[in-house]
Amino acid sequence: MLKQQIDKDIKAALLSQDQFTVNTLRGLKSAILYAEVASEKREEGLDDEAIGLVIAKEVKKRAESAELYIKGRNKEMADKELNEKALLEKYLPKQLADDEIGEIVDNVMNEMQDVTIKDMGKIIGLVKTRTGSSADGSKISEIVKNRINKK
Repeated sequence: MLKQQIDKDIKAALLSQDQFTVNTLRGLKSAILYAEVASEKREEGLDDEAIGLVIAKEVKKRAESAELYIKGRNKEMADKELNEKALLEKYLPKQLADDEIGEIVDNVMNEMQDVTIKDMGKIIGLVKTRTGSSADGSKISEIVKNRINKK
């Protein structure tokens, strides 16, 4: 369904001659195709959750690139990356708030019992599994680190 929405939006952008949207969404389609081939699901395609993860990765790439452009004092390229990021974020599910992520982290840590800093990677992995593309990995990592340091 998500893939069809992206195709539909590309067609609409082509008709309205919105080259920025066309180029950004074609790049996204390319990333999705690459993920399908890499996971050997080219024929049946990825499900919406897997496509959401691809989109989240693309959003993160844009944010990191914009940050580098800002450090390099290239405002024009930073703005372009941030605009692409904003466009792609429209296809992501609603992002969880920090307190919602914190609640999931607390549940995972309670299930695991007696967690230490060594368990951080395992906790992050379990939380990512439960949140899918509705929570940023760096935000999860930050919350897990804070929770472990409080114990």
